[in-house]
Amino acid sequence: MNDRTTGSGADRPDHPSPPRSPRPRSRRPRSRRPHRVPATLLLPALLGLAFLVLPLVGLLIRAPWSGLSEQLTSTAVWEALRLSLISATAATAVSLVLGVPLAWLLARTELPGRRVIRALVTLPLVLPPVVGGVALLLVLGRRGIVGSWLDSAFGITLPFTTTGVVIAEAFVAMPFLVISVEGALRAADPRYEEAAATLGASRLTAFRRVTLPLIAPGIAAGAVLAWARALGEFGATITFAGNFPGRTQTMPLAVYLAMESDPQAAIALSLVLLVVSVAVLVGLRDRWLSTP
Repeated sequence: MNDRTTGSGADRPDHPSPPRSPRPRSRRPRSRRPHRVPATLLLPALLGLAFLVLPLVGLLIRAPWSGLSEQLTSTAVWEALRLSLISATAATAVSLVLGVPLAWLLARTELPGRRVIRALVTLPLVLPPVVGGVALLLVLGRRGIVGSWLDSAFGITLPFTTTGVVIAEAFVAMPFLVISVEGALRAADPRYEEAAATLGASRLTAFRRVTLPLIAPGIAAGAVLAWARALGEFGATITFAGNFPGRTQTMPLAVYLAMESDPQAAIALSLVLLVVSVAVLVGLRDRWLSTP
């Protein structure tokens, strides 16, 4: 038999070679041309920017820079600073202990009524803080639903104490942490947890060794937001804990009180809160301020 007839079609000299697929051409990213801003939108946009920025600029201009160190080192201001930092940190710790499991419950389980629970969790975000303070009094006050039992059984009184400050701040700050952690949990791939379970890890071990490292940035962001919100809390704190210097008077309460007697001290405390807010925004710029 002839080799030309028995050989493969590719060995034949007269066999046409298969067509080659064209190589994909690399597309260069198109440069985006800046859009022209219509004059009808530019003017209200500039007015809105001025409306938000000018009060802060006025605070910086009228600040007593020459005597700022004296204002911040006074006894009343220092007590308010110390109490605010301690209570905000304690409220953030409470939010972490209670909020992270709550966020996991909302993100990883098919709990009946989960939408209702999520709405209740986020309710303090839109609830007026004073209303939150009144609600805390009705539940945890001496004559409240739970507070009366705590007072009669254990002699524990929560309103108008430092512990009451922490509770009021945690009430308004925890939703920020829950929302942040729930978003991180939904973005994390649950197959890692399933793989850990197939290797013999318990649910708690998988959560501690696998899930927590995955959502650590979300927890950190939520903790910072909760801490900043707790530091600036006013309405629920003054309603539930009162305004007692050295015991329940935080920085926002001290600012409110100093506006009547010592405006320079009020401006100094306002500058501290402004610096903390800017620091929080700078720390979270990659998560909240980045644009696609």
